[in-house]
Amino acid sequence: MSMGDALAKEADGPAPWVSDLPPTALQTRSALAVAAGVLVAFIAIAPFSGTPLSALNIFFPLLDAFVFVTDLVTAVLLFSQFAISGSRPLLALANGYLFTAFIVVPHALTFTGAFSPTGLLGANIQTGSWLFIFWHIGFALALLAYALLSIGRAHPIQPGRALSAIRWSVAGALALTCGLTWLATAGTDLLPPIILDNSRMSPLVVYPIWFTILISASALVVLGFRRRSVLDQWLMVVAFVYIGELAFSGLLPSVRFSLGFYAGRLFSIIASSIVLIVLLAETTRLYVLLARSHAGLQRERDNKLMTFEAIVAAISHEIKQPLGAIELNSSSAQQILEQSPIDVREMRAIMDDTRDAARRIDETLSGFRALFGRIERKRQPVDIHDVILDVLKMVQIDLRDKRIAVRTRLTTELPAIHGNRNQLHQLIYNLVHNAIEALSETSESNKMLEVRTSAQDDGSIIVEVQDNGPGVGTQQPGSVFEPFVTTKPQGMGLGLAICRKIVEHHDGEISVSSVKPRGTIFRVKIGAAKRATQPSSFS
Repeated sequence: MSMGDALAKEADGPAPWVSDLPPTALQTRSALAVAAGVLVAFIAIAPFSGTPLSALNIFFPLLDAFVFVTDLVTAVLLFSQFAISGSRPLLALANGYLFTAFIVVPHALTFTGAFSPTGLLGANIQTGSWLFIFWHIGFALALLAYALLSIGRAHPIQPGRALSAIRWSVAGALALTCGLTWLATAGTDLLPPIILDNSRMSPLVVYPIWFTILISASALVVLGFRRRSVLDQWLMVVAFVYIGELAFSGLLPSVRFSLGFYAGRLFSIIASSIVLIVLLAETTRLYVLLARSHAGLQRERDNKLMTFEAIVAAISHEIKQPLGAIELNSSSAQQILEQSPIDVREMRAIMDDTRDAARRIDETLSGFRALFGRIERKRQPVDIHDVILDVLKMVQIDLRDKRIAVRTRLTTELPAIHGNRNQLHQLIYNLVHNAIEALSETSESNKMLEVRTSAQDDGSIIVEVQDNGPGVGTQQPGSVFEPFVTTKPQGMGLGLAICRKIVEHHDGEISVSSVKPRGTIFRVKIGAAKRATQPSSFS
């Protein structure tokens, strides 16, 4: 597959966002592996979750710092994708991660025994636990909102309003964090006590924990019901890990600082890292695709420029000789006009030659337009012998200057070809001109160019152009018809490529082979006109 095809396939594929891209088989296996690993760890730790351990108060600010960084970066990445796509589900999810990043700050500052015996900001023994519950309820609600909004296919927010939505999201998350922090500190009397002392939890803690588990499980079910993207798949894993964390945080162990208590905090680290890792991985993948696409487009642009330059050079090369003939005829005509009396016969000959040169230029340009453009290619019966003789007359000056002998073996009563005369003229000219250039590279004195025609039993016509030049060398014979493949120092490698294109347009075949002891022969096979036409009368 070419780079252009690959890029087109990528461009025609799904939108390049994790919320839209379907998961690959590898991504599905990875998600299942993470979920299975978490389940195995939960089953292994659950029987021993109540085992008391040392109270490492400094562990929790470190945990909160990690969650703050990961969730804040995740929120920024999600807001970035929302700013482009305007997806309401992404906005809801980004708000959940942003709220989590904000609320872990007062959670760390108010945790009992971390920075002070009772915590900062006027905290008490209940503050840290209630902020933990607010944190998880808020994120679970955002996860459920993402799942529900995705089902409804909510209309995207207009790009002009996306920035305003992000500002309101930041302001709302800050306001909610400040309000809940006040409620967990100064307003703690309004909340039921869920911590009895530094080591024991109240039986009432199971109610907010079960409520949060119910929300997370609902989000998991909705995501499982509509799973269609990479992000959906990994958010299911997040919800699964979240449920395990909540179970360790208030259901299985009845004491703080137990094995299950610490395991729940480790599950929290896993849950906060999953989406960030997925977003970074997908962002890296998309950057690689973008870099490859840019490099591919750059190469295609360079190739187009090179092709354009080569075509211009080929056209210039083809019309250079008739332009030179026109210039020479103009000078000769000027000299005749200065004579007295004027040689009218010579003037007519010069005018005829000038008209023929102009016609050759027009035919050359028409041939290129028909070859590279999309115009309708007009076909008519063409006498290939007339074309061959016209080409040999056209290059007779080059043949004489380079001392190349010409021999023709043209079969009599050859049927006409149903084709485009301009293109067939271009075909024969390119083959003859290629032979002249090959012969000009040899120092042999007996330079010979031979053109032959013959008719086949199947009604096709064979045209052969042979020279006794240096031959095609050691390269594969078929490669000489590829564009930009040439053995000549000043060649563009387009002449024979154009020949192949013309032959293909006429449903024919072209081949090349070496001749012993030296030389090259080009063989063209083209079908004759199906209708009866006046045969060539060349003898």
